[in-house]
Amino acid sequence: MSLFFVCIFMISNAVMAKQAAGITISSPDKSLTVQFNVVNGKAQYSVNNVDEAVILNSPLGLVCDDEDFSQNLSLDLATPQTRVKDNYTLLYGKQQQCTYFANKRVLKLKSKTGKRMDIIFQVSNAGVAFRYSFPDVGGSRKISAEVSAYNFKPETKAWIQHDPEAKSGWGSCQPSYEEDYSQNTAIDKLPISKFGWVYPALFRSGSNWLLISETAAYRDYCGTRLMHQPGTNGLSIGLADKREIFPGGVATPESSLPWATPWRIIAISNSLARIVGSTLGTDLAKPATKGDFSFVKPGISSWSWVVLKDDSTNFSTSKRFIDYAAKMKWKYCLIDALWDTQIGNEKMAELCAYAKTKDVGILLWYNSAGNWNTTYQSPKDRMTTPESRKKEFEWMNKVGIKGIKVDFFGGDGQSMMAYYIDILEDAAKYKIMVNFHGCTLPRGLERTYPNLVSMEAVRGFENITFSQANANMQATNCCMFPFARNVFDPMDYTPMCFSEVPHITRQTSNAFELALPFIFHSGVTHIAEIPSGMAAVPEYVRNLVTDIPVSWEKSVLVDGFPGEFVVMAGLKNGSWYISGINGTEKDKTVTLKLPFVNNTKGKLVTDGVTNRSFIQKEIVLPTSKTITITIKQYGGFVLKL
Repeated sequence: MSLFFVCIFMISNAVMAKQAAGITISSPDKSLTVQFNVVNGKAQYSVNNVDEAVILNSPLGLVCDDEDFSQNLSLDLATPQTRVKDNYTLLYGKQQQCTYFANKRVLKLKSKTGKRMDIIFQVSNAGVAFRYSFPDVGGSRKISAEVSAYNFKPETKAWIQHDPEAKSGWGSCQPSYEEDYSQNTAIDKLPISKFGWVYPALFRSGSNWLLISETAAYRDYCGTRLMHQPGTNGLSIGLADKREIFPGGVATPESSLPWATPWRIIAISNSLARIVGSTLGTDLAKPATKGDFSFVKPGISSWSWVVLKDDSTNFSTSKRFIDYAAKMKWKYCLIDALWDTQIGNEKMAELCAYAKTKDVGILLWYNSAGNWNTTYQSPKDRMTTPESRKKEFEWMNKVGIKGIKVDFFGGDGQSMMAYYIDILEDAAKYKIMVNFHGCTLPRGLERTYPNLVSMEAVRGFENITFSQANANMQATNCCMFPFARNVFDPMDYTPMCFSEVPHITRQTSNAFELALPFIFHSGVTHIAEIPSGMAAVPEYVRNLVTDIPVSWEKSVLVDGFPGEFVVMAGLKNGSWYISGINGTEKDKTVTLKLPFVNNTKGKLVTDGVTNRSFIQKEIVLPTSKTITITIKQYGGFVLKL
């Protein structure tokens, strides 16, 4: 045999051995390991936490219009493991200063015809992230399917929300991430959800918890969802429905090259507190776009619509809610749908001038729609084109509008994802903050576009006002959000209502409602309670509500279990706020360990004799820094130390 063929034979054997043995990517502390290999031309990976398998062998790959990158693959090169480090600041949320350390490897693959696709893994102590990249320059590519999957051990349990059919629901606005959760359900016993399951999805496998989502979905990819075949132990990734588009745009991904997909992220830990404290969703997002974002002022807002509905959008009521915000020392007042016809631009300018004298900023509602939904609320079509946005933002600057709430998107298609970014980028030019409703999941956008102050994508308080069935599920849903929806991204739940909701029996106590804005994270938190309801509660409750932080220096999950109860601690300006809610129909006594708290004195506000009353107690934290509190059924508390 010639030397040439001997060399080729040896290289071939080395490549085959490398592919059979697999490639390892480990976290900096060596606790998490990813094993990657190519078997029979198919890429796959698995994940272990220490010695416990958490993701079993699962497929990787994409199917494109010009090439199938899910089979007939060969591993050309695995780059050495390198360190990735990032430090960044968020303007609001559970933690302002964030640090990311991870190890990175790039797996360079070739298709049968020699086309290139890379799979990039980054593994931190908090979890695993991977994405696909097409490194070639020039040309374009369309993706028709993604075969990425997450295969679990058979005993794995899921806490997960189903995805409704596109263009279904009121005003053809689905999907908008506003469903109840299937909780603590065996993975192979998940009910049928034809259109998939949404992110973030929480799982328990053995002693480990996993939270799966995606981040950094921008103009060049659609939002995806998880798909499940009944009776199986895995979930795969599904692309957006072809109906989820901005008119004239595309649903499934296509782009010029080079091109990288969003990150698929898996937070992994045997500690729920580490899952809840994870920042993977922003760690993997792009840094903030260039520009001056000093106009972004996180804060609390009054809001008339959720309790008083459409008729409240008038001049006199809006003026009253401006006064209400000023009295409560809140930064904003949101004026909702139909303001264009029931107040008008001229009177809105008058309201803005009045609000300025009260040191209150006005936020305005807009319908996103062109023809992709059938909603009637106006103003419509003012956000749909660059020209209409420019005209509207110039008017806003003239009269002093601080931010907008844009509603009714109903879609995760690539063109609709681009529409969100069009609004954010144009709003930033005019120093306008943005809140999206009836929308997709943020997916880390708040880091890249700091003027994004919140997104709904949750079964929020407004749904409780629509039906008793929704009200009956409120407590358990609220005890889910800190473990799933609100972990990575801001969530505009619109919390806290002490008043009775017309035609609805609210199940939660007033102390439960009080705790919500201290537990949930949002850049601007819109309070559901109206002036009369706030006037009826004790003064010590009103004083506490004037001081709700939205930019925490640090947040900690003290105790909790998904769907049952949650106790969070947050640090702001030297004070610790310990807040808890009980989502069950039985009183729950919890012993809270607070070793991180240096403060020893404070006041506890919790449920009184009835679920519509409060009591306040003086608290002295013992040297053990342990305190026992009983949370009543569907009740709550706030302890400020």
